Amino acid sequence: MPGGTPGGAAGVPRPAELLNRFLARLIDHILIGVVYVPIYIILSAIIYSGFSNSFGEYFIFYTLTAILQAALFLAYFTLLESNRGQTVGKMIMKLRTYGPDGVSNPTVQQAAKRNAYSALGVLSIIPFIGWFFLGWAAPIAAMIFIAVTLNNDQPNHQGWHDKFAGGTQVKQIG
Repeated sequence: MPGGTPGGAAGVPRPAELLNRFLARLIDHILIGVVYVPIYIILSAIIYSGFSNSFGEYFIFYTLTAILQAALFLAYFTLLESNRGQTVGKMIMKLRTYGPDGVSNPTVQQAAKRNAYSALGVLSIIPFIGWFFLGWAAPIAAMIFIAVTLNNDQPNHQGWHDKFAGGTQVKQIG
């Protein structure tokens, strides 16, 4: 269509594509990693210095880091999406998260629900199976499921997490 964008008029927000959403999330994860990795290293140095690396020290370390990581990810996405409608990654990729009405930002509750999967790393507090499997496998499985449900929901591109949050929408705004 001349002067327009596929699926709509020029300048009108349209459902965001999977690749752009993935890139925005990747940017956000890198930014969170810049904050989290030094904290992880400091906690590791504190907990393991002078200890015998027993089960108790591993449990304390994995529990603290899992809770901290889950809280950091969930707070970042929930607060930015509910207050601004965008995370830093979404700003860069020109995406915006809207509430179910398609006009306003999601509420804190809606933003927390749509991003709850980002806290699945907390499963690494489960001794052994969580440390070596669940802490990374569950978040990856959730992301794959989101990608599949986004891709299969044409033309809205809403993943299960958007529907779980009452129908939140991520749109391309630029």
